[in-house]
Amino acid sequence: MEYRFELALCAALESPDRVVARQLGAGVETPGTRIVDVCLLSPGAGFEDRAAISAERIPDPAIEAAVGPGEAVPVADAFDLPPERAAAVVDRAVEVGYLERERRNGRPAVRATARYPDDWVGRLVAVENKPDLGTPGDLEAQLRYDAALGLFDEVVLATGSYVTRAHLNRIPDAVGVWRFDPETGEREVVREPTPLDPDAPGVEIRAERPSRTDVALVDAEAKARKRRRIAERAYGKGWRPRPPGCAHAEATADGRPRCAQFDRVVDPGRECGSGCRAFDPADPPETGRDRLRDRRTAWVADPDGDGPRRQSGLSRYL
Repeated sequence: MEYRFELALCAALESPDRVVARQLGAGVETPGTRIVDVCLLSPGAGFEDRAAISAERIPDPAIEAAVGPGEAVPVADAFDLPPERAAAVVDRAVEVGYLERERRNGRPAVRATARYPDDWVGRLVAVENKPDLGTPGDLEAQLRYDAALGLFDEVVLATGSYVTRAHLNRIPDAVGVWRFDPETGEREVVREPTPLDPDAPGVEIRAERPSRTDVALVDAEAKARKRRRIAERAYGKGWRPRPPGCAHAEATADGRPRCAQFDRVVDPGRECGSGCRAFDPADPPETGRDRLRDRRTAWVADPDGDGPRRQSGLSRYL
């Protein structure tokens, strides 16, 4: 239920003014501690420059390396990494179009194909999905984590449940609340989110116990670095899963994987394959994932074509 709710919400939130992605890591000092269900990336001033570089995620070490579009830099000087790791990063960065190889005094060297824009990320909004508030699980702890860290500009809870005053009292005041109907795509704003401060230091909750809470202080620089990494991941990943290789697989008009046999949207990673009694191996259907994403969001599928084709959207959308 939560998976189908999440995909329906992602489809409803798509707009030329933003990029939508799902299931992104948001831990800073302890990576893997927090996974955000949905992330909304709003373009900053340099968004078109970033979009012109590559449609895919640029490796973080390549962005952070001492290399730019000027004179080529020896790989050993550009990366503070073991040689094998540096070579792998260079391979991927060349593959996605951010770096190009040269030789300098007989040594392998790289230069950037373009200046990486520092201002391409506008706003990041985290959305936590909980279709049924009657079974909240770790919801309160997850939202406290987000509010205390302040990594995102805003945090929102999306639910299909009727929201009572008791529900609102159990989550941080800064967290906004949406009531979303996955069947119709209609979204009601129950409570507006309060803007957080990503530029200020934050507190990352590592563990909560009845007698104590373990935390880590996160400075503004670490938060900025993590925000860029989240934005890169969101830009390269998107939200549409690949459809399963099954004769019954198809896609909805907005690109969600659907099973004709069971007449519903499915989770390919959990519901499809040899464990399904109706599974019939076949080539995955053509869903036009890139075409849909290019048409419906700020993401640019072919930066080598005519270049970014739209003015970056800077409008608010909550």
